[in-house]
Amino acid sequence: MGHSLTISLLGELSVMAGDAAMPLPASRKARAVLGYLAATARPVRRERLCELFWDLPDDPRASLRWALSKLRQAVDGDGVTRIVADRERVAFDPSQADIDLHLIRARLIDDPPFIPPPELRQMAAQLAHPFLEGLEQAGNEDFQLWLASERQDVHLLYLNVLRRLALHPEVKSTEAIKWARQWKEQTPLEEEAARSLIHALAQAGRMDEAYDCEAAFCAAALQAGLTLSGPLMPAQTDAAGDDPAKERPAESEPRRLLRKQNIGFSRAPDGARIAYASVGEGKPLVKAANWLNHLELDWNSPIWGSTFAACSEGRNFIRYDERGNGLSDWDVDDISFEAFVRDLETVVDTLGLERFPLLGISQGCAVSVEYAARHPDRVSGLILIGGYATGWRIGASPEEQARREAVLTLTRHGWGTSNPAYRHIFSQTFMPDAPPEDLIWFDEFQRLTTSPENAVRFQEAFGDIDVRDRLADVQAPTIVFHARDDQRISLAQGRELAIGIPGAEFVPLDSKNHILLGHEPAWVRCVEEARAFLTKRGI
Repeated sequence: MGHSLTISLLGELSVMAGDAAMPLPASRKARAVLGYLAATARPVRRERLCELFWDLPDDPRASLRWALSKLRQAVDGDGVTRIVADRERVAFDPSQADIDLHLIRARLIDDPPFIPPPELRQMAAQLAHPFLEGLEQAGNEDFQLWLASERQDVHLLYLNVLRRLALHPEVKSTEAIKWARQWKEQTPLEEEAARSLIHALAQAGRMDEAYDCEAAFCAAALQAGLTLSGPLMPAQTDAAGDDPAKERPAESEPRRLLRKQNIGFSRAPDGARIAYASVGEGKPLVKAANWLNHLELDWNSPIWGSTFAACSEGRNFIRYDERGNGLSDWDVDDISFEAFVRDLETVVDTLGLERFPLLGISQGCAVSVEYAARHPDRVSGLILIGGYATGWRIGASPEEQARREAVLTLTRHGWGTSNPAYRHIFSQTFMPDAPPEDLIWFDEFQRLTTSPENAVRFQEAFGDIDVRDRLADVQAPTIVFHARDDQRISLAQGRELAIGIPGAEFVPLDSKNHILLGHEPAWVRCVEEARAFLTKRGI
């Protein structure tokens, strides 16, 4: 802190030397280069900068040299060199300037329990502005993808700050209403945001508004198929409303992890954008994508929230949305097993991971097996849950194949609806022991994760999977989990995986659910034994 130079990446890019604004080049590309270097704060190859900002047949290297010469006039001075370059790479030295976004991230990254309200108010004002505003068209599509990813991260920081202000014990209820309302506007179906606004209104004595807000949110939640964790209205309200010790709703662990996860986008060889996310610190754990995922919505789900929180404990947990699903591109030409494997390769290569354990769930197990067979030097261990080596057209009984064909027909007509016949044959085969409210949530989740057309294409692709001849090629230590009474993938199919992979452990679990739920004993056993498997092998 306290450097003579200040760079603002939030809003329009600006550079201040003390109280004086430094003139920046009129070229948007040159300004975008500075924004990119200051934001990434790491050396970047000259070729990469040329690719991002200049197209052939221009002379990109000459254009880059011109841009750097103009930028040095704005940021170098007082005997300090901030743009450091050699023949291969260019970097901005972040230790020689105060960069607004870096300062905010550094303040929030360790999730400090208390930040004074004046500091939070300043953060909120800064984060309300778009990251590198006005530079959207300064670079090529890769630059625009990077910019979109950074803006998503900034948005999550903004939600973090709004939440802190809305729930801060030193913020009076009259001001808390303002912040809670802004938080709820950003996340209209987030229960915690609605609850904070209702509590603030009640604390301020504005009971009619509190009841109206409660009724409106309950109606919206019901329409969306969401299940509330409890009453929204506080049990007791204080009309005076400004007790600093007033109780605030606790934040769930999945919700905390949602705020802290970083989302990025990579390009598969066929051009499909694949969204990936990482959260937590420690050794990496990569999860192969499976169908019915959404990098953001998963954290609030009764299906995935507990599982992904467990995966993030003491780990850098990395996952991605399947193409045609979640935050990845839906409009894609290729939805096939080979494309699924290429997407995993793309994400791992984008992140520069050298060696890591790989987690596969459902059809993600077959993708994990194929990846491990192709890249034995990259995979240090395999954890496979509810998987299979052959798709339903190959390994299933005639009765199962007929049922799957019926599901395909129902999918075309019932995807994303509350059709009870469809829910019975589809949702309940995934989670027969799930409570009714979880199945209602699942119906809405279906609509939000993919289209009816892609849902059919996914199921068609799963039917043709066959990795039986790849099992023996897996060299990584492997543990296979499977529910004894899984109504979607039989126990025998899970056992086939374990038998075919050299030295694999097989752990049957006492459950009927294809997707294990966090409240059941089988889930607890699976988590404990998976952790022991990784710890024992030091991976």
